[in-house]
This record gives sequence, structure tokens and C-alpha cells, in this order.
Amino acid sequence: MPLNSNAQATDTKDLTEIARSVRQHIVRMTSAANSGHPGGALSAADIVTALYFRVMKGLDPNNPRNPDRDRFILSKGHACPVLYGVLAEKGYIPRELVLTFRKLHSILQGHPDMNKVPGVDMSAGSLGQGLSAGVGMALAAQLDNRNYRVYVMLGDGECQEGQVWEAAMAGAHYKLDNLIAIVDRNGLQIDGPTETVMGLDPLQDKWASFGWHVIEIDGHSFPEILAAFDEASSVKEKPVVIIARTIKGKGVSFMENAVEWHGTAPSAEQRDKALAELGGI
Repeated sequence: MPLNSNAQATDTKDLTEIARSVRQHIVRMTSAANSGHPGGALSAADIVTALYFRVMKGLDPNNPRNPDRDRFILSKGHACPVLYGVLAEKGYIPRELVLTFRKLHSILQGHPDMNKVPGVDMSAGSLGQGLSAGVGMALAAQLDNRNYRVYVMLGDGECQEGQVWEAAMAGAHYKLDNLIAIVDRNGLQIDGPTETVMGLDPLQDKWASFGWHVIEIDGHSFPEILAAFDEASSVKEKPVVIIARTIKGKGVSFMENAVEWHGTAPSAEQRDKALAELGGI
């Protein structure tokens, strides 16, 4: 059974079940829309679930603009099915609303809109911009003497964008220890493996050279995810990046590590097969 929307997951079993429900939402909504990006949404499901149900503070579906809340930016906005799924499980939007994904007049469009969807802290679309917005939010918190943290999820292919590194430089320059970036390192982007399209490795060394505290984890291990966020909260005078090794399409056998599922929606038959694997039928 889903948790009460204001509850925190008390153990990894709770988180695992919520993430399973989120993955079911991702499959259902992309299939209903016959459009969307399931692969990178599925790879991010465990991390975003942990953030909303265990890590982030001040979240309240009845007061989504609480000024003291932690912020989350999904910089890789095309993966918004994961965010909509989590918001549905958290109680920000009705669960049945996810089936309107990408439909005309629905608030749940193919990239998240902060002016229409409660719980969305930044409208995202063009890749590379989210970390810059995160720098601004984190700097505002320090200037306003507020204690909230800003979490920014980036795609690994997105890290090929120059603006990401301009923002990384600024985050270190201003010693934004309330800024945590997460790189969803699933190794695939729309045109193929990231290392073939535009090599990123050694990615951890790049972030460290820009003045960030770097943590590397298995992005599907809740103990490692939670430990990383605990470590991030103790770092002072520098921003933190968590490089999370993930599997594109995680949880659906025929989608895992398959680049074609970056932006392909499952058919009704594929939806049912995926949901059976996820325990959703």
C-alpha cells in the first residue's frame, strides 16, 4: 500500500515498493500517450523516490510552495514521467492524472511545467540549464538565510553541454554546500553510448577538478543512495555531485541497457509485459 503523502519511508523495503509503483506509472503513462522517454525515467526512479520519500525536507502536497522546502530540479526534463510518478505517489497530483500525460490540455506535458504542476520547482526542457537554476536557488537560500537544499538531477549525456560546466564552476566559486547534483550515469543517450557520442570519462575527475566533492554510487542500491545523501549533508563550503551508476530501462527486462528505449513508448502488449514484470497486473 502507498504511504500517506506526508509520510517518510522508514526503510528500504518501503522505498523499493514505492519505486516499483513509480515504474508502473512510467510504463502506463508513456504507453497511454504513445510517446515519451521511458528509459531514462526508469533509470532515475530509485534516486527520485529516495529524495521525495526519505531525503528532502519541508515537502507538503497541501503547501507545495513552502518557502523552506528543499528543491528538486529535473534538469533532464524529458525524463519527467519519473517525476510525475513520484508526485502522484506523494499526493501532489491524483494517480489517475498520469494517464493524461502528453495529452492536449493536460498539465502533464512532455517536459515539466512549474506553473502548472504542483511540486515542480523548475520548468525544464532545453538540456544543460538545470544546474544553472540550481546554483541560483542555492545562492538565494544563502542570501536569504534559509536552510533548504537544492537537488539537481542531470543526465550523463546532458553533461556534454557546456553550460553544465559553467554552472559547476559557479557552484564551487560561491561555495554552495547546499547544492547537490546527481548524474544519472546510465551510459546511453539518444544517439548511442555516451562514450561513443562524446566521451565523458573520467567524469569523477572532471567534477573534482571543478571544485566539487564527488561521491560515486550504485544508483539502484537504496543503502548506497541514502548513505550518499547523508554524506552530502555533512560537506562544508563546496557543492556535492553524486555520480550514480544506473541501468537505462531498469526494472523492465527488455528495456534494460537498450538505447532504443530512450524515446520509444511501449505498445499495449509491451506495456502488459512490463507491468507483469513490475507486479502491476
